[in-house]
Amino acid sequence: MKVDTGIGGLAGVADAARTAEAAGFDGVWSAETSHDPFFPLLLGAEATDRIELGTGIAVAFARNPMTLAQTAWDLQAHSEGRFILGLGSQIKPHITKRFSMEWSHPAPRMREMILAIRAIWDCWTNDTKLDFRGDFYQHTLMTPFFNPGPNPHGDAKIFIAGVGPLMTKVAGEVCDGFLVHPFTTDAYLRDITLPALEEGMAISGRQRGDFETSLTAFVITGDDEESMARNADAARGQIAFYGSTPAYRGVLDHHGWGDLQTELNALSKQGAWTEMAGLIDDDILNTFAVVAEPDQVAAGLTERFGGLVDRMGFYFGLAGSDEVKADTVAALKAV
Repeated sequence: MKVDTGIGGLAGVADAARTAEAAGFDGVWSAETSHDPFFPLLLGAEATDRIELGTGIAVAFARNPMTLAQTAWDLQAHSEGRFILGLGSQIKPHITKRFSMEWSHPAPRMREMILAIRAIWDCWTNDTKLDFRGDFYQHTLMTPFFNPGPNPHGDAKIFIAGVGPLMTKVAGEVCDGFLVHPFTTDAYLRDITLPALEEGMAISGRQRGDFETSLTAFVITGDDEESMARNADAARGQIAFYGSTPAYRGVLDHHGWGDLQTELNALSKQGAWTEMAGLIDDDILNTFAVVAEPDQVAAGLTERFGGLVDRMGFYFGLAGSDEVKADTVAALKAV
């Protein structure tokens, strides 16, 4: 198993990437939250030699295939082949109200976006005519002045994130990997996610070994009871936030908790975040999160997700001494 960690923002990001590489991590990922997801990876690439660098995620529908193809080309070249373009759809209110972009048919649109990016890269690599004509995107013009030519390190890998089976199937069909949403469980992974990925891979004639699954898992740990309690409270809040999203209801439905989504959604519209967290009882918390002492985190994650995912990260980070953290990383890498 590959083991990953996160970086973000610009201040200190080069040191953070360098430290992660020295600690044995296989990848660092930056997310598009309050900062740009691509800039940190540029600095991280300059500070490291081995570690992979990915966006987990960049918001796909806030951009178009040409801009993504170009940004990925540059980061793939600058990192000497270590970049992973990780994309997510986000949800309609953010795309239409925050980014002022169009929203429709997210799974088919994402599939077409990936195919368009690959068509653009094929044009640059093989000097083929750019003639992509889809339902959502059309790219039919590429003059030599705007063509960077073949990437010296080949095309970047493309991962997409998803929760429901439609987007998951798209990942299996047209992507190199899948970013499992943290709002998942081992049962949902086994029963819904992996079958949908395999269905998509069957369409493109690929096998499970041709594909990577990556999960940033909820881990509740700490150096003492107080810190574990703080992390548990943070996890309850985050699980409640995700659970309020209608598109993620299927995960709760799979465990018989679908009515909770309705209640959380109603409270979210009132801004009742504290009340929402209070609805995440210990049973729900332990289903979505691995709760363990620092030296038992690796065992807990392996028992729950071993054989289901190929890469592992930690939503709230790790606790314990540097030695314990290193042992955790080493134990997971051995899975």
